[in-house]
Amino acid sequence: MDLFSALASTPSPSAPATNGGFDLFGIILWPLKWAVEAVLVFWHWFFTAIGLPAADGITWVLSIVGLVVVVRSALIPLFVRQIKSQRKMMEIAPELRKVQEKYKGKKDQLSREAMSRETMALYKKHGTTPVSSCLPLLVQMPVFFALYSVLSDVTKHYTAGTGGVGLLSAELTAEFYNAKLFGVASLHETLIQAWQTGNTPAIIILVTLVVLMIASQFFTQLQIISKNLSPEAKTGQAYQMQRIMLYILPLGFIFSGVFFPLGVVIYWFVSNLWTMGQQFLVIREMPTPGSDAAKAREERLAKKGKAIDASGKVVPMEKYLAEQQRLYEEAERAKASAPKRQQPVSKQRAKKQGQKPPGQKQSGQASSEADPGTAGTGSAS
Repeated sequence: MDLFSALASTPSPSAPATNGGFDLFGIILWPLKWAVEAVLVFWHWFFTAIGLPAADGITWVLSIVGLVVVVRSALIPLFVRQIKSQRKMMEIAPELRKVQEKYKGKKDQLSREAMSRETMALYKKHGTTPVSSCLPLLVQMPVFFALYSVLSDVTKHYTAGTGGVGLLSAELTAEFYNAKLFGVASLHETLIQAWQTGNTPAIIILVTLVVLMIASQFFTQLQIISKNLSPEAKTGQAYQMQRIMLYILPLGFIFSGVFFPLGVVIYWFVSNLWTMGQQFLVIREMPTPGSDAAKAREERLAKKGKAIDASGKVVPMEKYLAEQQRLYEEAERAKASAPKRQQPVSKQRAKKQGQKPPGQKQSGQASSEADPGTAGTGSAS
């Protein structure tokens, strides 16, 4: 179907039908469902234009992959912000520990409020919050739910002979409903439905994808905690939680593999592959300072005659050594010009050195000042 025909036949945007009830979740997801349908239809038109069969399962699977590319590309600025936020959180970790130690064991309301204020002041000072590291996931989840809703409604819309909320017309809905991956697995089919109908090939495909999702999620998290954490970060409680989540989080994909349609499972798996590749590039080219990945990068740069200067830029080794020499000389000059602190002297030590502590007068002077008449009498006699 021509893309422009789909645009022409698309109904004007209107509020989603609520079947007589107030569907808040549906109202919130409606614009996202419209956008998801638009991206799917565009990629379906593109792959059809280059010669792929319009009603074939692989065409719709590639359209879902295209949706992943669009969504994850749009999230790259948020991902960069996430990396910067994580670095700042690591920088202020020692200060946060000082605040926690300061109020350790104090459980009264005033102490808890004071601790919360000081913690938030640190976050504000350094321009970061713990939520910033979760932004890509938080932003992507509504898109994921919108895709889930679009694929879940395919059967209902096909049965009613209608299309979706946007560019997914009745004709495209019928094509999507009848499309099968490798000719055996419908994209709207779940593992439970495949089990109930005895569709063994679909069961094998879904189980394989779930296993691959678990493996990709586990490997991605393993890269972070094994290579991209500094020694200080590996001593905190957050590190222990990350190790626990390394084994618990992938198990959540078992739930997704059972209840989510095949199209959603494909989206999630491809998104995991994107995350894995993205993390690999970040760990290799932008590692956490002090981590094993950072040391490995410094070794690779040293073999090429390069190093990382104080501003974090890659420079020739000669320029790096000159900068280090300059910083050393500046530090030595600052140390030499700094006023020396005089150590306090005890009374006993001062007597041994023939000195008196400040504020104490010599004994002869003190007795003379205490009785000036005595001196005059002695000389008169």
